Amino acid sequence: MYRGLRVIAIAPVLNEEAKIGEVVRRTPRPLVDEMLVIDDGCTDRSPEVARELGARVISMGHVAGVGAAIRAGYAEAVSGGFDVAVVMAGNNKDSPEEIPLLLDAIIDEGADFVQGSRFLKGDANFGPMPFYRKVATRVHPLLFSLVARHRVTESTNGFRAIRRRVLEDPEIDLDQAWLDEYELEPYLYLRTIRQGYKVAEVPVTKVYPPKALGQTKMQPLIGWWSILRPLVLLGLGIRK
Repeated sequence: MYRGLRVIAIAPVLNEEAKIGEVVRRTPRPLVDEMLVIDDGCTDRSPEVARELGARVISMGHVAGVGAAIRAGYAEAVSGGFDVAVVMAGNNKDSPEEIPLLLDAIIDEGADFVQGSRFLKGDANFGPMPFYRKVATRVHPLLFSLVARHRVTESTNGFRAIRRRVLEDPEIDLDQAWLDEYELEPYLYLRTIRQGYKVAEVPVTKVYPPKALGQTKMQPLIGWWSILRPLVLLGLGIRK
């Protein structure tokens, strides 16, 4: 437990054999009650590497999409009775050592949803971040803030912590097929705000690896629409 909270750390992974080990190794296990890796159809040794380092691994059985994988992790958090679910990237772009920053905001500020923000850090060293990602990660928070009517500095960073009661809210429907890819993350953040839960942002690190190691699986146009889609559909009242 961390300060009385039962915490599960969730990392979705798709063929990140060279990186998932570092994610599991860097996660502060005395503070996290369970390290859960979601195998989203890996064809490499990512699941085996994670297990060898002590993580529990569940398999989607095929490439279901990052949103579907995170949703499966949230289901495990709810069924396991964890107080908080922490989500982080399976490609080692986040800093698991910063998990306490997310959890402290839940405890000390009474937040229900804590968003990690790379833009609140004093430095702007994101590593060799692709140009289109630089543009998208700056523009999306502006559009998100307009739709949410709540100013945020970060809305595309998947490093976050959520109380179980948010995941259990029947008005937040994560079981929608259109949320199987990158849509789930901005959708959950936006619906959490609209439901009146307390949200907070904390400064976190986000560093992209060298291009040779694989920086992101998000494709420029398809990925951009995927993270933008929830803002359009919820903003126009087409989805809820």
